[in-house]
Amino acid sequence: MIHNIKFRAFVYEDESADEISQAILNILPEAEIEAEEAEGLLENKILILSGVVSKKRYTKAFFNTLLESVDLDKLNDDLERKMDEKGNWFLRFDKSDAFDEKWTILDKGDAIHLKVKIAAFPAKKQIAVDKVREAILN
Repeated sequence: MIHNIKFRAFVYEDESADEISQAILNILPEAEIEAEEAEGLLENKILILSGVVSKKRYTKAFFNTLLESVDLDKLNDDLERKMDEKGNWFLRFDKSDAFDEKWTILDKGDAIHLKVKIAAFPAKKQIAVDKVREAILN
């Protein structure tokens, strides 16, 4: 049901890259994390952790754990708003909760960002929403 999951998280100077990496791995255990240095608006150093998970067994494991770990009513209610026209589902997870192995979905703020590409043919929003909704409700 999922083609791939792209992830990204920002590590600021007052945060630990190891802890944010572990938070990512608590959500996507098989992730291979790449790090890139950047500079913020105030010339502060930022580390960007990112990567892609695309093996079917890993994307399926992620989705199954998601269904067990979050409020399914909220997930379902937010689905239309968090899906783009190409079937990309955007989720954000609280970094500190993820480090503690809790999956807390956020609507804004500093988070682990996921872009989940839903396998919908043709790749349209309503088809992707329907596929995810069916999986949530079953």
